[in-house]
Amino acid sequence: MKYNLAFKYRIYPNKEQELLINKTFGCVRSVYNTILYAANKFYEETGKNKIITPASLKSENQFLKEVDSLALSNAQLNVRRSFTNFFQKRAKFPRFKSKKTSVKSYTTNCVNNSIRIEENKYLVLPKLKKIKLKYHREMPKDYRIKSVTLTNSNGNYYVSVLTEFEKEIQKMPSNDKVIGLDFSMSELFVSSENQRADYPKYFRMLEEKLKKLQKSLSRKVKFSKNWYKQKVKMSKLHEYIKNCRRNFLHKLSKKLSKEHNAVIVEDLNMKGMSQALNFGKSVGDNGWGMFLRMLEYKLMFLGKQFLKIDKWFPSSKTCSKCGNVKEELKLSERSYKCECCGIEIDRDYNAALNIKNIGKEMLKY
Repeated sequence: MKYNLAFKYRIYPNKEQELLINKTFGCVRSVYNTILYAANKFYEETGKNKIITPASLKSENQFLKEVDSLALSNAQLNVRRSFTNFFQKRAKFPRFKSKKTSVKSYTTNCVNNSIRIEENKYLVLPKLKKIKLKYHREMPKDYRIKSVTLTNSNGNYYVSVLTEFEKEIQKMPSNDKVIGLDFSMSELFVSSENQRADYPKYFRMLEEKLKKLQKSLSRKVKFSKNWYKQKVKMSKLHEYIKNCRRNFLHKLSKKLSKEHNAVIVEDLNMKGMSQALNFGKSVGDNGWGMFLRMLEYKLMFLGKQFLKIDKWFPSSKTCSKCGNVKEELKLSERSYKCECCGIEIDRDYNAALNIKNIGKEMLKY
């Protein structure tokens, strides 16, 4: 069976390469906006979808010939995908890309080994040739490179190398070493082994510093040089928080996937929870959805199980010892007291035990 996996690296282009990369960013944005404008105009006149090609724009815009043609083709595909999602009611109407606010990136494809890693320290790309690469994570030799996405984040350049590989994943027996995880707003999760993730809350730790930067930004003239400098400072702080969070979640998910044959969680609607309970900052800081995605693919590659149980299952209201279900349980009650068997247990730990028990029943079938 074929699978895809992306490897992210930092690159260090020289001045000429950096100039060409930034030029490609601008050309891709220009092509995207031009194609979107033409498609939008055609849609307003006919109600149908028509996407022009980047090749039709090169005669009037000679500068487009200086950059990677596949990057321009991918811009066209992005417009087509956006319109398809709109017509199928999966997304809103596509918007134009801004030079000042949009993420600067472009994607190019590997054709006839045009993208490759050499000497474990260089990445060869179309038009750019050899770029110095921080090769911190080795890519297996049987992994085939499909495409590369270049991004610029606060002056730092990164590549995401998408690979394809074939692997027969044998399912391991999952009747032992099963763990249930109950989502916790303050600790990320509580496990059925009564372990806490102890998430450091990176956003909350640096929230005061972020507020000071935002306050300073509000006092500056909008779109002035100092305003943009302040925006960069805020962006760097947000990126630091994001990187800390991802690093913590990667290490935690790797540890769990190695130690257990099956991980059981609840299929929660995090967006609805954050809106209904006004927990937007805490839910966003935890990165629970990102953590589950990491856990799922790491378990899959090891041939292990990742299961989600129904979100309507009353894991918090059910007694993990006798199975009695309470009719009411307030959110403020942090311990579970069973009226039948008299057990008194931590609320989240009790829920994690119930999640594990339901998951083990599902694994039998």
